[in-house]
Amino acid sequence: MGLMDQLGQAVGGMMGSQSGQNPLLQAVAGLLGKDSGIGGLAGLVQAFQKNGLGEIVNSWVSTGQNLPMTPSQVEQGLGSDLLNQIAAKAGLSPGATNSQLAGILPDLVDKLTPNGKIEAGGLEQLMKFVQGR
Repeated sequence: MGLMDQLGQAVGGMMGSQSGQNPLLQAVAGLLGKDSGIGGLAGLVQAFQKNGLGEIVNSWVSTGQNLPMTPSQVEQGLGSDLLNQIAAKAGLSPGATNSQLAGILPDLVDKLTPNGKIEAGGLEQLMKFVQGR
């Protein structure tokens, strides 16, 4: 099974069959893009680590079990400004964005780091997935 199939499974149940067209997934892909203000996937991981959630985010990157995240931890990790930007891009309330991100970020980061480290190729595949393959 390829990464795209794995990503589809990881987010498909939560996002519905049109996960590639989901505005929240598109907003997250934009957040993880290399030209984003956060610094891509590495910057996202560092933001969670810096904000006291290193154990949780490190579990997503590692090859072991992913620790779950609560909606309030999503806001803690991203900060309210960034969360509001993602919510606005996705057309969702910050609360709905928190809840959905808490469900998809662990699997998404895990799938983008299949060997326990951050690699650029996984992010490029996510971008293609979000753009409709």
